[in-house]
This record gives sequence, C-alpha cells and structure tokens, in this order.
Amino acid sequence: MATLKSPGTQYHLPISLSDLCSLIGEALDDSLASSYWVKAEISNLSEKGGHLYLELVDGKTAKMRATCWAGTQEMLMAYFESETGQRLQPGMAVLVEAEVQYHPVYGLSLSIVGIDPSYTLGDIARQRQQTIAQLKADGLLDAQQLLPLPTLIRRIAVISSPNAAGYEDFKHQLEHSNYPFLLQLFPAIMQGESAEKSILAALDEITNHRYDAVAIIRGGGATTDLSCFDRYELCAVCAQFEIPILSGIGHTRDISVLDLVAHEALKTPTAVAEWLIHRMDAQMNRIADLIIRLQRTRERQLLIRQHRIELLEQRLAACNPEHIYRRGYSLVTKNGKVVRSVAELQPGDIITTHLADGSKEAYVK
Repeated sequence: MATLKSPGTQYHLPISLSDLCSLIGEALDDSLASSYWVKAEISNLSEKGGHLYLELVDGKTAKMRATCWAGTQEMLMAYFESETGQRLQPGMAVLVEAEVQYHPVYGLSLSIVGIDPSYTLGDIARQRQQTIAQLKADGLLDAQQLLPLPTLIRRIAVISSPNAAGYEDFKHQLEHSNYPFLLQLFPAIMQGESAEKSILAALDEITNHRYDAVAIIRGGGATTDLSCFDRYELCAVCAQFEIPILSGIGHTRDISVLDLVAHEALKTPTAVAEWLIHRMDAQMNRIADLIIRLQRTRERQLLIRQHRIELLEQRLAACNPEHIYRRGYSLVTKNGKVVRSVAELQPGDIITTHLADGSKEAYVK
C-alpha cells in the first residue's frame, strides 16, 4: 500500500505540473531522433485555417493525432496529388515523415513534415489488384460484354455531378449533333468518400426505367479522388447491371476497374459523346445503304415483272385469232359458240364465219 509522505520530506520535493511536463518534453527531445518515417492509415482527416489535422492508426494497436501545418501542408499536398492523382482521405495508407511533439496542454502528437506518395500508390495498386482478382473469381469481369448493344442508342441515363464541366461538354455535344438523343441526368457525387454510395443510389434508381445505355461520366476541374471507381461493390454492381454501361471518368494515368467491367470504356465525357455520335453515324450509314439496296432490288424486280408481262403479251398476241385469219384460216361459230365438228351442225342452222377482214352469216344446207 502506498504511504503518504510529508511535504517537507527532502526526498519527495514537490514540483509543478508544468515542470513535470517540461521534464517529459526534455526527456523526449533527448531520447528521440529529429523525425521518423511512419507507416499508418488515416482514420480521420479535416482541414482548418490551412492546417491539416489527421488521426493516424495502426490497426487497433495504436492511434495518434498528427498535424500538417499550413506552410508545409500546401507544398506536401500538391506534391502528393501530382504523383498519385488523388487527395489524402480516410482509409488511405500513407508513409509520412513526422516529428514527435509534446505539448503540456495537448499532449503527444506528430507534426508531418514529409510524405512518400509511392507507398500510397503501392497500397492503391494492391487494393486494385485484389478487386480485379475478386471480380474475375466471381465471373463478373466480362459480364457486361455479354449484353447486346441496341442498334440505335438514343435514350441515355447519365450519372454525373450536375455542375461538372464534363457533363456540360457531354450534353452540349449530343444536343448539337444531328440525332435526337434523349438524356436523363441522375445526379451523383463523383469524388470523395461519399462517391461510391451516391453512384450506387443513382444506379438503383435507373433500374426502374428503360434506357439504351448508362453513361457514368466525370470530368473537368482538378484531378481529385478517383479511388471509388476501383472499389469492389461499385464495380460488381456495374458488371451485373442489365443495361450497357459507358464509362468516361477522366482517368489520365491509368484505367480504373470500372473501365475494365464497363461495356465500353472511354477516357473522358467528350469521348463518350463522340463514341455515341460515331455509332449513330455508322448505323445511319447502314440504314442508308440498305435503302439504296432495297431501291435497287425493287428496280430489278420491276424490270423482271415488266419482262414477264411482255412475254405474256407476246404469247397472247400469238394466240390472237386475227393472226390465224390473216393466214387464210377462218373461225365458225353457232349461237356464239365455236363449231369444232360438222356433227354439231344441222340443215337450216345459222352459222357465222369469221375472216381477217370481217364475218358473214350463212345457212347450213
């Protein structure tokens, strides 16, 4: 059991909390290096006043606050984005250079002074390969390719941010084409932590309507977070979607997993619009060619029928009695009927003899 010591005991001189904090700070300064490269995962992230505030975790075994101060933050984040094409976000694995800091009020924390984008890229690539492997194992990687494309793709469901420049370019190009495309926008968040859930909600709404294709497009502005297009759930739903999916999500470095599962993968929203117009051009050319062929077939059929009619007319003409009369033959009728035998005639019958230049009646004796 602990015992109480008199305040006056020389071996237990009291010190203030501030002094103790100073001793802790000095001990840390003396025993730690100036900085460390730390592997961790971002569990929380916020920005305020130009400063970046993070919570770093190592599974369930460690957690620590970290700060990237305004001057350093601007430089490091620009470097990180230029190398990865993405912003820092919760759930991302990072390798940061950090100084250990101790503050009497705020306690122990890290001050981030450097970052290695290649570590994050390696983790992103690993997760991406895991998604591809799972889709392949589930037989979903090529599922969209089994869907037939409609001959004419006119009714298009569009998943995009309504204010995105890429969507405006896409819409403008189709509206000014020679074809009556029908577009229906299903607004969605196309970047960041909420993007996957928002896009899935838009796809769910589209299932209640009839469209020829679904265009998932994103473009315009700075390159930001595109990791949602590599996530398994979104890619699996797209792979199994009953309508052909066209992707144009503005990747400049590499294709996404969504591009791999989509029926048609184009680089940008403008490229998707061009593909739709070119396909319509091709179909219209086919229709025009068929019309020309039908016209030629019709003309040939008319010529054949006309020739047949001419042959029939010649045959009929050859059977005309007038031609027989001109050769010296005659035709005998009685009561309007042709007489084919003398046995049909009786004395006193009135008969009519038909010749080339007329006819005459006579009596049978």
